Amino acid sequence: MDTVILNLENVGITDDQFYSLCQVNPHWNLEINKQGELMIMPPIGGLSGKREADLISLLWLWNNDKKLGIVFSSSTIFCLPNGAKRSPDVAFIKLENWQKLTLPQQEKFPPICPDFVIELRSKTDSLKPLQEKMKEYLESGLQLGWLINPQKQEVEIYRPNQTTEIVFLPAILSGENILPEFTLNLPIYN
Repeated sequence: MDTVILNLENVGITDDQFYSLCQVNPHWNLEINKQGELMIMPPIGGLSGKREADLISLLWLWNNDKKLGIVFSSSTIFCLPNGAKRSPDVAFIKLENWQKLTLPQQEKFPPICPDFVIELRSKTDSLKPLQEKMKEYLESGLQLGWLINPQKQEVEIYRPNQTTEIVFLPAILSGENILPEFTLNLPIYN
């Protein structure tokens, strides 16, 4: 199943309406890109789900020790400053940035861009839309992002005001100054 894209150009949907739409359709993975298109994405398979859970777990373990922020799963949708409503596979927000939000903002879809994200390309994902999504994060304040592409055995590393760096697998990735002392050892994917 491919991603279904609905044009909402002249319809308009508020943040509250989108939140309600997601609540009454919990079985769908919904996002809105910066062009205002509603995207209905297919569920991922077991292998991609396992890889995603591994990534979340490793980041959570690091953060449980460091206590520098909040780790989020792919079920969390963030309202970005450009109007997009995006759900990265793994996200991290520095504690001081999270605490600037009110409790109602934290309870719904937080109006903030994560400081760090991981997008993991599954077999059903096309690469170009994921790259566009990473650029949306950068435009919205992302400090570091990894687009892991098992199909090409590479990782695209996104940083503000820098060209995208490509690292081939196997690789050890650094959380740099965003995730101090966090490293991710990525194998070659079968």
